[in-house]
Amino acid sequence: MTGTTARRGALRAPYFFLLPATALFLLFFALPIGYAVYLSFRKVEVSGLGLGAGAREEVWAGFQNYTDALGDSELLDGALRVLGYGCLVVPVMLGLALLFALMLDSDRVRFTPVTRLAIFLPYAIPGVVAALLWGFLYLPDVSPFHFALDRLGLPQPDLLDGGPLYFALANIAVWGGTGFNMIVIYTSLRAIPAEVYEAAKLDGASPLQIALRIKIPMVAPSLVLTFFFSIIATLQVFSEPTTLKPLTNSVSTTWSPLMKVYQDAFGKGDIHSAAAQAAIIALVTLVLSFGFLRAANRRNKQEAAR
Repeated sequence: MTGTTARRGALRAPYFFLLPATALFLLFFALPIGYAVYLSFRKVEVSGLGLGAGAREEVWAGFQNYTDALGDSELLDGALRVLGYGCLVVPVMLGLALLFALMLDSDRVRFTPVTRLAIFLPYAIPGVVAALLWGFLYLPDVSPFHFALDRLGLPQPDLLDGGPLYFALANIAVWGGTGFNMIVIYTSLRAIPAEVYEAAKLDGASPLQIALRIKIPMVAPSLVLTFFFSIIATLQVFSEPTTLKPLTNSVSTTWSPLMKVYQDAFGKGDIHSAAAQAAIIALVTLVLSFGFLRAANRRNKQEAAR
């Protein structure tokens, strides 16, 4: 009887260890998502002037909030702006991360720990702080860059107005995110066996050939992972444009889809429409991420079959 009880206790032990994490997941992740989806199918009906008890009633709306969101020009315009922003951020950030990782993995580079820390350090700075820092560097009246350009008699572009705003926002994201992606790729490079490099050198491969034909193909899974994270972060851009908004009139309250959600929820007080928009953004993110990962896995299987 004692042995049976001990075996039962051993079988139940993993579930007890998982219980706190499961409770936190349900309470702070699954439950808020479920509540947001519930709100997205509701709306508020106002009778009369909307004054007095019972004048405002929450009723079932079906898919009305979703159809309104899909036809909202501000949300669609914000999605297009984020698309242009992502076309700047993702290639540049991942390209620099790969370049830095390859440089740090080279035998000729000295002070690798210090250099690695210096590249990674911007990632440790909160996004709001980084946006404020770069925002003041962009302002013509206080920027040392504008002062230096003025002294040299060179043109002083306003990075917070019009088209240059995309480059200003992309610079903040690249500056802050390159270090994290570099660490992921660099870790994969360090995991490659040294025998592979020695065999390539015996075959007469140059450092450039080793990088292009051995290192980059072998860290392809890490590149896929970093690209996946970068796409998600791009679709959820919020803190950078929100922080720069007080510094320029070029950033509207609906510049990005998440800013539109925030404005509808807390500016207009329409949490039901905001919940529907948030659900659409989450669904688009899920579809894009799943589609990209599936395509990457299919390609890896095809290459393995060869």
